[in-house]
Amino acid sequence: MPSDQFFYDDDYNDGRSGGLVAKDTAGDNAAPLSISEISNLLKRTVEDRFGFVRLRGELSGVKRAASGHLYCALKDDKAVIDGVMWKGGAQRLAFRPEDGVEVIATGKLTTYPGRSKYQIVIETMEIAGEGALLALLEKLRARLAAEGLFAPERKRPLPYLPQVIGVVTSPTGAVIRDILHRLADRFPSRVLVWPVLVQGEGAAAQVANAVRGFSAIQPGGPVPRPDLVIVARGGGSIEDLWSFNEEIVVRAVAESSIPVISAVGHETDTTLCDHAADRRAPTPTAAAEMAVPVRAELSAQLADLAMRKRRCALRPVVLGRERLEARVRRLPKPEAILAAKAQKLDELSDRLRRGLQDRAHAAERRLNAIGRPLPVLQHRLQASRFQLERAGLVPRLLERRWTLARDALAPVNRVLPQLDPRLPLQRGYALVKSPSGAALTTREAALREGSLVIEFRDGELSVMAGEGAEPQVRSPAPAARPARPEPSSRRSSASPRQGDLF
Repeated sequence: MPSDQFFYDDDYNDGRSGGLVAKDTAGDNAAPLSISEISNLLKRTVEDRFGFVRLRGELSGVKRAASGHLYCALKDDKAVIDGVMWKGGAQRLAFRPEDGVEVIATGKLTTYPGRSKYQIVIETMEIAGEGALLALLEKLRARLAAEGLFAPERKRPLPYLPQVIGVVTSPTGAVIRDILHRLADRFPSRVLVWPVLVQGEGAAAQVANAVRGFSAIQPGGPVPRPDLVIVARGGGSIEDLWSFNEEIVVRAVAESSIPVISAVGHETDTTLCDHAADRRAPTPTAAAEMAVPVRAELSAQLADLAMRKRRCALRPVVLGRERLEARVRRLPKPEAILAAKAQKLDELSDRLRRGLQDRAHAAERRLNAIGRPLPVLQHRLQASRFQLERAGLVPRLLERRWTLARDALAPVNRVLPQLDPRLPLQRGYALVKSPSGAALTTREAALREGSLVIEFRDGELSVMAGEGAEPQVRSPAPAARPARPEPSSRRSSASPRQGDLF
């Protein structure tokens, strides 16, 4: 048979080698499977055989879908396996998965028929050892530091004496009792406690919400706004303190509008929250000591300042008293100063007494000399009075003539005020006069004058006779003052001068 001749013999085909058309062989019960059927068989086989596995590997290609599911790959130096973590499990993660982090994932193996791939459905994921955790922490620290969240220039000074202090911690732990006890010892202040979980699932979110909640309190509201916030937790392992290394907590502390003291763990414990806070305290008790001063020390300092102020105020007085006493000691005695004046006063008093006595004696002698002709004057006075009585002058006759004259003048007195030319000025009229004081009654007479004087009720006004002239105010002439009587010394200048007593 030629080699290039092709033929098909049904008798020659034993059913194992392929033919052109698939035929059922007698006694064959292996029906062909569809792709979906074989994929389901593989899926059940893998899930039954590997229903629970724990894999250790390095995360790669980590991404979160919009649905909340987490997709990644676990790899070592020789192999790679895909992984998926559903939304519920991804939300319960205690850390943020990132590329390069070594983890231990627990779940079950399954297949993905759509791509003929097998993968692990991760139920829990943990960091593989403390070294991997520290590596993740250092990587997060470097990324946040590059954003400037730990920059020293962002740190704010703490208030010297806060009125209200907010504390973010567990309400049942020993931390809050230590803080309250230390505040009561140093300076009792008002404390607002925001209770949160300090470790475990959801602790980071609660701490971040508490810090942001204190910043959101408005001044003057029903809840007082804190002047200072303390984020506190007791000591523990790095896993226990991991909530304070979460990015959500670090950003909340860095964005707080209120100064924050971080008091997480003991002196050797350091978290990223400590780097973002305005001040790090080695312990919660030390945070309370940083928050407020010691009231007793403040009282002593105030008392010392008051004493210094009192001494400063009294020192000029003391120095002035000393200087005054020194000057007083140099002054002479008042008796010595007044002795000469007192002696002179006694001498003048004695001279005055003697001068008065001599003056009185001289006046008495002069009076006696003048008194000799008095009887003659008395006689002449009696004679004049007798002659006056004989003349018969009666005062009633003079009074009657005076009364008749007064009655005759009464009508004239009543008419005289009506003739006063200045009386109409009180009713709003004005008197036009020339500069010499003559009254002008016609327009022609006023135009002949260069200037006019108009007299009103309250004063005079000088105006020009032509048009456009500016008025000039002239104050009224002051009333003549009554002549004061001359002193008696002037009236009696002709009288003889009083003699000197001395």
